[in-house]
Amino acid sequence: MNILGISAYYHDSAACLLCGGEVAAAAQEERFTRRKHDPAFPYHAADYCLREAGIEPAMLDAVAFYDKPFLKFERLLMTYLSYAPAGLPSFLLAMPVWLKQKLWLSEIISKELGFDGNILYPRHHESHAAAAFFPSPFDEAAILTVDGVGEWTTASFGVGRGNRVELLRDIRFPHSLGLLYSAFTYFCGFKVNSGEYKLMGLAPYGEPKYAALIKDNLVDIKEDGSFRLNLKYFGYMAGLRMTNRRFAALFGLPARKPETQLTQEYMDIAKSIQVVTEEIMLKTARHIRSETGLRNLCMSGGVALNCVANGKIVREKIFDSVWIQPAAGDAGGALGAAYIALHHYFGKPRPSSTGRDRQKASYLGPAFSTRDIETYLKNNNAPFEQLDEADIPTRVAKLITEGNVIGWFQGRMEFGPRALGARSIIGDPRSRHMQSTMNLKIKFRESFRPFAPTVLEERAGDYFDIDCPSPYMLLTAQVRDEHKVPVSDDDNQRIGLDKLKVIRSKIPAVTHVDYSARIQSVSSTDNKLYHDMIAAFERLTGCGLVINTSFNVRGEPIVCTPGDAYRCFMRTQMDYLVMGPFLLDKKQQSEIDVKDDWEKEFPLD
Repeated sequence: MNILGISAYYHDSAACLLCGGEVAAAAQEERFTRRKHDPAFPYHAADYCLREAGIEPAMLDAVAFYDKPFLKFERLLMTYLSYAPAGLPSFLLAMPVWLKQKLWLSEIISKELGFDGNILYPRHHESHAAAAFFPSPFDEAAILTVDGVGEWTTASFGVGRGNRVELLRDIRFPHSLGLLYSAFTYFCGFKVNSGEYKLMGLAPYGEPKYAALIKDNLVDIKEDGSFRLNLKYFGYMAGLRMTNRRFAALFGLPARKPETQLTQEYMDIAKSIQVVTEEIMLKTARHIRSETGLRNLCMSGGVALNCVANGKIVREKIFDSVWIQPAAGDAGGALGAAYIALHHYFGKPRPSSTGRDRQKASYLGPAFSTRDIETYLKNNNAPFEQLDEADIPTRVAKLITEGNVIGWFQGRMEFGPRALGARSIIGDPRSRHMQSTMNLKIKFRESFRPFAPTVLEERAGDYFDIDCPSPYMLLTAQVRDEHKVPVSDDDNQRIGLDKLKVIRSKIPAVTHVDYSARIQSVSSTDNKLYHDMIAAFERLTGCGLVINTSFNVRGEPIVCTPGDAYRCFMRTQMDYLVMGPFLLDKKQQSEIDVKDDWEKEFPLD
């Protein structure tokens, strides 16, 4: 049975293909169009999925869309009517797209895919729940989904057993933890639906001075984790802004303009909303454990990408095990929709647990053959050295020890927002200067942004206070005491971005200012070449981890093709690029006009 899942028309459009109950392929549309968070119909992603599996649209048993458009349209209309005439500008902006496009999805799907068959529409949070449970390693589990808003639901919990997921309770729009966090993202000068992770990264530079103010005025939190927002402070129900004048007056300062200086007040605001978010998530998790009595928890929805809150849920031992969908946002809705079609609509059984998840380490995107890569490099006159695969780990490890920054392009591209060792930029975590070098010269992004480590799975507990795998970079943990270095009293008094100047551990490039790290653990089973390279680095240095950041620059999606990788390499101050078996030295490259049209490169394998 072949089922194509699709998410589209909000942000992070994606496609996913299930073949015989297994995930054959999945990818976000942005990786092909090179438009970050592309909301367009995922024609290219769907085309890739079908080609990867070698099937035609006529061979599909169903196409599943990740939410119910008419229910979402109902919510928009009722919201605009409730706030009329204040909601008129939003109404006029939104309606043309709905009337021309979003209400005609069946026709669009049939036309774009050339498909004339079953088109199914699960509910948005049902898709999130399915994406959380069905690929998980559990036969039964509690489920938590939290995001901005689907049709009406903004958060839900339920249970998954066998081939069924059932949602038991929900919180409904306009009361939303995701929208609350996005309101603070907007107020602190970052872009909604993409800058939330920046707000999370900024939080450790501040103090939770405004947490009580937030809880006293903006959100009423109950012991079971449910909450209500004080809507008079927000503008997202009727306007084109997340917050309003009352919100600014409450904090005594205006919304920060993007790209302007970050003052301590905004850092304290970031810390405060992060603390409040963690409180809600922890109370919710405890309530779900009490209500369901289940030992395992699965999570999805955009808020499940908040790895700091996730890490606290794990450390509190509320559940025995937690599994989080790596593509937790709307992209993962495509996967969940396909699973709902498979198990709920067609009634197909779910295989019994093997103890491992079914996400295939999220390496579900395109791969490129040695021949394809070599053809691209020769067509662009790019000098390279071809290595034996057995020599790649030691050669790259040695380059890292010499202080080089390396683009790493191997195998199938990751599905989800994190680079997990297929499309990564890697470096030496022991370097005192590597964080600033990568941020300013490679990623072209804000200096406060932390970098994550990839650590050998068998060594993760030696470096960090963590006792479970973290293969998808969705948990934070503290650096263990034996790897910390003494900090002077004067350095402990530093505030704001001045904290960046303090060396806090023997792996400073991946140690955030609060001694935390957003961890990816890698096993030889999931990614042997990447694991072997880090193991070679450990043999040379005694350090069993490397810096891992996504292979892209600020404002661009993670690279997909060899052309994307080469262009990124040439436009930054990366030192080397390892692409398949080919090693490229920046010093040997010529300044050339690299091709920008990805569609003309070559067909996907």
